[in-house]
Amino acid sequence: MRTLHTRQFTIGGAIRCSDGPCGRLRQVVIEPIDRVLTHLVVKPEHRGREPRLVPLGIVESAPNRAAPEEIVLRCSLAEFETFERALETHFLAGASGRWDFRQEQMLTWPHYRLALAGSATDIGTRTLTRDRMPLGGIEARRGDRVQAADGRIGRVQGLVVDRADHQVTHVLLDESHLWDQKRVAIPIGSVIDLYDVKDGVRVNLTKDQVRNLPPVELDVQE
Repeated sequence: MRTLHTRQFTIGGAIRCSDGPCGRLRQVVIEPIDRVLTHLVVKPEHRGREPRLVPLGIVESAPNRAAPEEIVLRCSLAEFETFERALETHFLAGASGRWDFRQEQMLTWPHYRLALAGSATDIGTRTLTRDRMPLGGIEARRGDRVQAADGRIGRVQGLVVDRADHQVTHVLLDESHLWDQKRVAIPIGSVIDLYDVKDGVRVNLTKDQVRNLPPVELDVQE
């Protein structure tokens, strides 16, 4: 169980919309940059219905006195159905650091920041000050295909975010598609299309140019 200000969330607890029950709390989603809980993953009661990603902002702050473990949402059942599906492939399993949830009860946004030491970070830091994009304006998801100027080069592993202003600075490629490099981050200024129905994320670099980008050190902990 995790206390957020004065609110507690119990995995498996009932979730209720303004006009009726809508499911149970399956997992929570954590933002690793600020280390805060941002969403609840709600599993509908009906079999076969996919879990929904519920923003923490629509959760009633005061618990129901008659049912303290029940979570009440400020939305109708119809509005609940419009929330994004909580596809676990878009998140990372578990979370670093100390939490009151078990690892299997948590998902983490695939957001990273550059480590504070090392030569690779020095190279990346110079890039940080040049190209940025607000985190809310990014539609790329973990697993989306990445298309270079001369063909596909892999899939999105995550986004590199500047903690100071929450601006996205790099798109991180899936390391399984990066030849012998552990991690390669493409500067956001090289991204020419964040979401294309056919090709996913498109960049204005060739495969060789991506291959020659310096590897970066990433950090999600204090």
